[in-house]
Amino acid sequence: MLAIPASIVPLILMVFFTHITVEDLLSVGVIPFVLSSAAVIGRVLLQAYRFKYFIRKFIGHDVSSFSATISARLGSEFVSQTTPSYIGGEIVRIAWLTRRGVPAGRAAWITTIEIISDVFVGTILGIISGVFAILNGGYLIGAIVILLSIPTLTFWFLLMFFSAKRNLKLPNLIEKIIERILRGERGQNLVTSTNRAITDLCQMSRENFTFSSPAIVKTFAIGIAITVVAFVLQGISFMVLVNAVGNGIPPISIFDSVMATSASTVLATLPITLGGSGLAELGIWAYVANLNSIPSLQDIVTDSHLSVIVVWRIASYHVPLIIMWIALMKLTINKDVVSLRKKSSKGNLSNPKETNRHSEGDSLGFNLGKPNNGKGQSSIRDD
Repeated sequence: MLAIPASIVPLILMVFFTHITVEDLLSVGVIPFVLSSAAVIGRVLLQAYRFKYFIRKFIGHDVSSFSATISARLGSEFVSQTTPSYIGGEIVRIAWLTRRGVPAGRAAWITTIEIISDVFVGTILGIISGVFAILNGGYLIGAIVILLSIPTLTFWFLLMFFSAKRNLKLPNLIEKIIERILRGERGQNLVTSTNRAITDLCQMSRENFTFSSPAIVKTFAIGIAITVVAFVLQGISFMVLVNAVGNGIPPISIFDSVMATSASTVLATLPITLGGSGLAELGIWAYVANLNSIPSLQDIVTDSHLSVIVVWRIASYHVPLIIMWIALMKLTINKDVVSLRKKSSKGNLSNPKETNRHSEGDSLGFNLGKPNNGKGQSSIRDD
């Protein structure tokens, strides 16, 4: 929860140390603000639907209800949005999947393919935005975005390539550190289970990265298409605000807006601040300002786009964050309720009547949404 006030600090500093007034922030209008927030919420919901889509296609069946799956994805996104480099949500999703009977390796595969989709689309758009920034005179911001995008794309491409060719494992140094911190059997079990999950992940890579099946190609194509639409919605969230303000600010096209928000996302992934706070605002400002050299503080504080950028950050980050937090709390509360039921059930095993009653309760839906149609298929669904 400390991440939320920490993310507000850059906005407060911008308001106090620049020419921005409350009237400037309110000049955007309620309707554009709502539309901007709705566009970003649509993006988050699309990512949640993609999560459910990948589960059904790669696991072979739904592991929980539609609403529970969407809620789990939204809750995990809160973790991602409040940590540096947007990491951490994957662990929540893996834990959620494994609690529903999905092997750890396959659960890791679902989150990995989500990351690959985001990285592929995000870095490609980032490189394109960097090229257009350079062509428009923004040499500095263009070069920075390109230099940040290429290593990220290269790393994940190499990870895909090697995981499909051989079984990977934890580096020996990491294993020794884990075993030293968690001495004895606990550390050894963690290393063994982690390596087993990585082996399963590599097996899934070999099964799917060959693209030998039309169904696999279709699944990847649909996942990428959903991701592209999500990035477009992020661009729309900025466009509606800029075009609503006026006050001498030239209107922006949807293409330029997507390029600006893509450049902002690339900068925000730097592991410096929580949720990219400050970096996202700086990135989008540098792009729309065609930054070609290191700016002075005066250049930043007098820019006419600042008020729109502050409002955009609130609409695209803080408003959706409230929804994500509610989903995470729901996920946490449900987990605690299920744990209490399990403990209560174990405590009454000596009473046959009580045991039978708890079994009936499980059949009524107290089973964490575990699938009741078997283990599913190891191959991808073709429907």
